[in-house]
Amino acid sequence: MRKASRLFEIIQILRLAKGTVTAADIAERLEVTVRSVYRDIAALQAMRVPIEGERGIGYILRPGFDLPPLMFSIEEMEAIVLSLALLERTGDDELKQAAKRVSTKIAGAVPPPLRQTFEANALHAWGFAAPSASAIDLSLVRRAIRGEEKLDLAYRDEHGRATERLIRPIALIYYAETANIVAWCELRQAIRNFRSDRIEDCQATGLRFKGEGDGLRQIWVSGWQTGTSAATG
Repeated sequence: MRKASRLFEIIQILRLAKGTVTAADIAERLEVTVRSVYRDIAALQAMRVPIEGERGIGYILRPGFDLPPLMFSIEEMEAIVLSLALLERTGDDELKQAAKRVSTKIAGAVPPPLRQTFEANALHAWGFAAPSASAIDLSLVRRAIRGEEKLDLAYRDEHGRATERLIRPIALIYYAETANIVAWCELRQAIRNFRSDRIEDCQATGLRFKGEGDGLRQIWVSGWQTGTSAATG
């Protein structure tokens, strides 16, 4: 976790706490050392964030300090709640944890009337949750899409035939039962969909396709529009 994100997380923890919070508690939640928390607290105090307390006793955030408010309408808040609930149905464990952190941050930042939308537990995304993709880390795929990095796949097609693919991932589609990686397949020289539940191994290569992602996505979208969407595998 980057330092800026960590400092924000510490403020959020203290804002939502009902009493003092020890450095050990903060360190456990952020998965950092206690010494790192001490340094971060000192940095926040140097920035005039009104944190009071000391080592071995705990810290509190003095009332009156607030972050810039997030201004949403009731309908926008309901859209956020439902979207976060839908993420719980994916097989992407990292996104599920991120959704929980987003929910906590927003609940701590918005005014009490809007906070009730989160706490009411009145909106639900029903249906079974997709199983986690055990052979593939979907966060690796998302990073490869952002960084335009090629991936090596050990893949089985719909007939169970094993194949090795070098792909340029450009999108990730989440379905109820699985996730599909949309990618340029260097073997087929075309856009292909790869079901995550048919991937037996996925490795980053360090090879880049910088500047090509947007163009490949345009080819993919054009295929949708003309009714020639990408084949699977």
